[in-house]
Amino acid sequence: MKPTPEALNKEEVEALVQARTAELMQRNEALRVELQRLQQGTAELKRRLHVATLGSQTDREIRRAALNLMEDAIEARRKEQQENHERRRVEEELRQADRRKDEFLATLAHELRTPLAPIRNSLNILRLAGSDSGAAERIIDMMERQVNHMVRLVDDLMEVSRITRGKIELRKEKVELAAVVRHAVEISKPLIESGRHQLAITLPSEPLLLDADPIRLSQVLANLLNNAAKYMERGGQIWLSATCKGGVVEVSVRDTGIGIPTEMLPKIFDLFTQVDRTYNRAQGGLGIGLTLVRSLVDMHGGTVEVKSAGTGQGSEFVVRLPLAIVQSISHHVRRELRCPQKIPRRILVVDDSRDAADSLSMLLRFLGADVQTVHDGLAALEAIGTYRPDVVLLDIGMPKMDGFEVARRTRQQPEGRDLTLIALTGWGQEEDRRRTKEAGFDHHLVKPVDLTALQSLLASLPLREVRPITGT
Repeated sequence: MKPTPEALNKEEVEALVQARTAELMQRNEALRVELQRLQQGTAELKRRLHVATLGSQTDREIRRAALNLMEDAIEARRKEQQENHERRRVEEELRQADRRKDEFLATLAHELRTPLAPIRNSLNILRLAGSDSGAAERIIDMMERQVNHMVRLVDDLMEVSRITRGKIELRKEKVELAAVVRHAVEISKPLIESGRHQLAITLPSEPLLLDADPIRLSQVLANLLNNAAKYMERGGQIWLSATCKGGVVEVSVRDTGIGIPTEMLPKIFDLFTQVDRTYNRAQGGLGIGLTLVRSLVDMHGGTVEVKSAGTGQGSEFVVRLPLAIVQSISHHVRRELRCPQKIPRRILVVDDSRDAADSLSMLLRFLGADVQTVHDGLAALEAIGTYRPDVVLLDIGMPKMDGFEVARRTRQQPEGRDLTLIALTGWGQEEDRRRTKEAGFDHHLVKPVDLTALQSLLASLPLREVRPITGT
């Protein structure tokens, strides 16, 4: 039992108060410590809560950024697919355009060859028929050169890609420079005369023999003469001269034309390069002539250079070519066809072009052949069964039935198995030759056919034993 305050003396009361005060102070200290701990925990909790809040925000931002990246990647992939699709579409269009270009060139060459065939045949007929007129003989020679030139130009249409790659086939022979110059002048003469220009030609008195393709080399000089004539005021002067120095022929074409700026001289032979003309004249051209000149001269083992003092000062092109090893020349005599080798063949000519068929038939008769002519595929099949030819010269593109089908049907018949089938057509690409071979043709000739080649081919064929026609 605790004593009451009344029962305690003064000293006891003071001791009790001190004891209670100490107890209260201890409790207060414990409460202060606990409060401080709680305050610290609250602060830590707030910090963690803040960090957690920040973490959640960062995660959302990361997720949002990742989503944006994914969307950007998907969009980039979609655009890439679209670009790839567009690229494939453009590439296919380019392939189709290139294919159409090849088809156009082949068709154009075919259409150009068709009228050339009767022209060449007629020339051969005139030569075989003979003439006492020297003028007529010169006309025939001139026309033959022009036809040959046209044929080679048509061949160039089929070699466009080869020309741009510098892969032109040269047909070299021993040729005199004077003959090349005459041919080039003949080609350029209309343009020179239309401009009322004067042309002076100076050649050495001794013959200069070259190992060259005469038509290609004529093309080189004609291009240079044409350039001189086109880019010069009316009534200008052109000089064509040749000299021989140490086994090299130098041919110079100089003019009084508009000249070439100094900065253009290093680029003048580059493809599609054209000088900025100061005169107002529409001469056309694509800037390929001088590139072709350089390519052809290079292929002949020569060089070409250009000189000009500048605009309005004229220009000079110098072509250097090596002389042929053999310096002596025996002048070539024109092929004599007045007494040709006789060809005792029965020949069926099939062509829907009556001019081409009739002129070729006349020519073959001059060569001693027995000839029959028809103008479509169905008539050809009938004539093969009744006429029994040794050789059939067969066009490809014809109405009713083309030459391929005629050849296939002919090979299926007993009388057609040992028959010589020769495709005579304006189509001359490798694919055309492959198709004629697959159809059953023995040979493929391209219009206009060269007479010597045709004679050699027909003479090389074995004679066919003509069997009697059996009853049906």
